[in-house]
Amino acid sequence: MKAVLFDLDGTLIDTAADFVRIIQNMCRTAGREIVAADLIRTQVSEGARAMVQLVYPELDSQDPVFLQHRQRFLDLYAAEIAVDTDLFADMPALLEQLEANQIPWGIVTNKPRWLSEALLKALALEQRCAVLVCPEDVKQTKPDPEPMYLAANKIDIAPSEIIYVGDHPRDIDAGRNAGMYTILAAYGYLPMQYKDDLNAWQADCIVANVTELHDQIQQQLRLN
Repeated sequence: MKAVLFDLDGTLIDTAADFVRIIQNMCRTAGREIVAADLIRTQVSEGARAMVQLVYPELDSQDPVFLQHRQRFLDLYAAEIAVDTDLFADMPALLEQLEANQIPWGIVTNKPRWLSEALLKALALEQRCAVLVCPEDVKQTKPDPEPMYLAANKIDIAPSEIIYVGDHPRDIDAGRNAGMYTILAAYGYLPMQYKDDLNAWQADCIVANVTELHDQIQQQLRLN
């Protein structure tokens, strides 16, 4: 193995607290029941539509009113993108070790580029990240392997020599479909409907926390 790619939200970066704050504030503003933080956390990987639907479950996702609420959510998030967000605990040490050993690391995400770039800039990661692949860069997003192949091409490393880490079945499917070594980040924002049987995801490895992830990556990369 010669490189490591990460999903973004719930795998590399712990963004849930900002989403929880914004969604719960939207509930208060609308005079609606406050959505539980744990429920919001399970929907982060499903995107903005899924989180806003927690506030307005009666609205169709294509309803113009719903789309207005979704845009308001995105605007609020963009304005306060890293208030309570940071790398997961122990992740800085992992990234520093990769960099010290000249192992490129990057991101393949379904998060829009304008938000992904803003988040990386807020955390001073934009220059450290070797590659960032977002939905706008491809015709087919995860679980299709196209974004994985694009990332591999950009860092000039064969997919079979890349580790991909994610917290959603589509992450693992995309990695497997591209022939990468896949690690399921069970510490992440696991969707409620998939969290009861993690073995069914068919990842090469499951880790419960970033310490275990660090150990597994060290083994795969043969780092000391």
